[in-house]
Amino acid sequence: MKNILVIGASSGIGKYVAESLVKSGNNVYAAQRRSAEIPGVKNIPYDVTSQTPISPLPDVLDGLVYCPGTINLKPFNRISDTELREEFEINFFGAFRILQACLPALKKSAQASVVFFSTVAVQTGMPFHAGIASAKGAIEGLTRSLAAELAPSIRVNAIAPSLTDTPLANKLLNTDAKQESARQRHPLKRYGSTEDVGNAVLWLLSDQSSWVTGQILHIDGGMSSLKV
Repeated sequence: MKNILVIGASSGIGKYVAESLVKSGNNVYAAQRRSAEIPGVKNIPYDVTSQTPISPLPDVLDGLVYCPGTINLKPFNRISDTELREEFEINFFGAFRILQACLPALKKSAQASVVFFSTVAVQTGMPFHAGIASAKGAIEGLTRSLAAELAPSIRVNAIAPSLTDTPLANKLLNTDAKQESARQRHPLKRYGSTEDVGNAVLWLLSDQSSWVTGQILHIDGGMSSLKV
């Protein structure tokens, strides 16, 4: 049984991960602005853009997953300073602050695992993604740097998904035409599901991935590496 903190478990991938961890018999703590409403999960009201400490937390943490993200696709010349700062606050600085706060508890684990989220748009240049690609690029740099600094006791990895069917992506998949277009852009001819990405998170949290750290896992239907 492990103690795992999931940031952003009220919907989408975070909720799937938290539910799966509970079913596997783990102690799951979920921190977000809205209650996760998952039986067996210990809810912690928290805003990732705040400067307040996250509490209460267990003395020992075996896993940390940071799920909050944004989808704000705009032409580069229309991205304001305020919008860019918001992208970084939610995608990067929130993860940075929470990991710093959780580090003492993670260091007490026999081997802890940290999972961040990037995006396929960091490796694969895409128009209108300048804001999110910049913020998630910072996450990839943080992932590799901390994997080296915190080894061998704490593993740090990130998942870089492509478009996934979650509430956050609803405006990109809210018509049949958009859904079909999204399918055709991927070599596997479908966009992602919460299970596709969530199961990769669960693997990185598990002992099955105990020899994996400093990696950016592209769970993206082949978009980042294939041209068909």
